[in-house]
Amino acid sequence: MPKRSKKTMTNLMLGLLTVLSIGLLVYYAPALIKIMSSMDNFRDYIHSTGHWGPIMFILFQILQIVVAPIPGEVVQVAGGYIYGTTIGSFYTTIGLILGSAIAFYFTRFIGRNFVSRLLQKKEYKWTSFIHDEKKFSAFLFIFFVIPGLPKDMLVFVAALTSMSSLRFFTILLVGRLPWIIASAAVGSTIHMQQYTIAIIISVIAVVGFVLGYMYRDKLMNLFSKVEKTKGKSTPAKPKALPSFSRE
Repeated sequence: MPKRSKKTMTNLMLGLLTVLSIGLLVYYAPALIKIMSSMDNFRDYIHSTGHWGPIMFILFQILQIVVAPIPGEVVQVAGGYIYGTTIGSFYTTIGLILGSAIAFYFTRFIGRNFVSRLLQKKEYKWTSFIHDEKKFSAFLFIFFVIPGLPKDMLVFVAALTSMSSLRFFTILLVGRLPWIIASAAVGSTIHMQQYTIAIIISVIAVVGFVLGYMYRDKLMNLFSKVEKTKGKSTPAKPKALPSFSRE
């Protein structure tokens, strides 16, 4: 098959997939909103699926990352509310890894041009240093570790860079795992009506968000300097970076 025909077919398939995803999301949106309208509704739905409950919960987490505009913290708190801190964190982490892997490898091997054009249209300010792997790694870690910030789009962005998948998923887990556990703990303590503990964790999360947002630039510069120091001690061959040229 000629290269241009193959590219046309890929774009057509991506377009159809996008339309199908939007259509399914709109069709099922009322049911999703009803299920997620309260912790009790979500728990009742998960329990109603019987032995499939953990799989359904993981699918909700995957859906939240890949498609649906559901805040990640809602699912994470619900995990603790339904299963407790330990099991809830475990299921949420599995969903996080699977959902992020789908988004990451889809973008890297199939939808690179589609996502690249989408980012160009949005003109995000931080795309100016997307080609600087050390600075972008620091940015990813800071963004992941600050609670409350929308993080899922960055999975697609990271796939456009030359960053290795091992490096990306390490940053993802190290940055997000503490707050996954904290969110599950909030859900668990709410379920057990230990509201004092839930309030303390929530206050810490809010303070972390405010401080992280206020000092994000300084933190990013600090981590960038650490990365540069490591880079000088172990020089590596430069990698070819992806192009963002319009086609």
